[in-house]
Amino acid sequence: MKLLRHGSRGQERPGALDRDGQIRDLSLLVPDFTPDWMSPEKLAALAAIDLKRMPLVAAGTRLGAPVAGIRQFVAIGLNYRKHAEEAGLEIPKEPVVFTKALTSIGGPNDDIAMPIGSVAMDWEIELGFVIGSTARQVPVGQALQHVAGYCVANDVSERDWQIKRNGQWGKGKSFDGFGPIGPWLLTADELPDPQTLPLELKVNGMVRQSSSTADQIFPVAEVVSYLSQFMTLLPGDLVITGTPAGVGQGMKPPCFLNRGDVMELSAGPLGTQRQRVI
Repeated sequence: MKLLRHGSRGQERPGALDRDGQIRDLSLLVPDFTPDWMSPEKLAALAAIDLKRMPLVAAGTRLGAPVAGIRQFVAIGLNYRKHAEEAGLEIPKEPVVFTKALTSIGGPNDDIAMPIGSVAMDWEIELGFVIGSTARQVPVGQALQHVAGYCVANDVSERDWQIKRNGQWGKGKSFDGFGPIGPWLLTADELPDPQTLPLELKVNGMVRQSSSTADQIFPVAEVVSYLSQFMTLLPGDLVITGTPAGVGQGMKPPCFLNRGDVMELSAGPLGTQRQRVI
């Protein structure tokens, strides 16, 4: 099932994409897609809805992040072999973990404001997932049972703040709008193997990143298990899993975003995003 939220910022309502690619409103049945609706039981109830009987949402309606009330926004760095190579860094022996501010979360097609004075704003397409049930010290073999669904994410980054401001990557990744999520959350039952997804990002129509989650150093199951060893993952937590090669920082010479640039992201069944830098 493809769960989404539609409407103006701060007033989004729950919906889903039907088999004909039309958005259906679910607000008569569901208050919102809050963390409690990510549980296996609630997702099973949603799957039983006859979407054809739900009201249609007007074409062109804004989409927000597909989950409301996200509790933690956790990110994994250097999780693609070729990206580590382009950065000139060793393959990590354990996942690199940082966090993004919750205020960075945005809709998949929202404009993104360039920070004042920024000269190193960069793009990063990523696979994201949302936790559906509490995960605490779970083994790899059981880890995917705790995932409610998957989504596309753009881990937008300001490299000067990330690299040159005394470390702490989150400083370059937490500006407002620097975490577009969606367009929908594909429930985990429709993606049994998250390591087969194509990922592509274009800037102004030119392909910059083209890869697959098969290149991940630490697959989703290992990421869930690893994080759960030292932190409790709660329903509604959002985790993004690293970016493949092709970021602006890795180009020779580096190439960064300017006002007016357009990023387009695609990830197979997870859908597409489009953001304009303003």
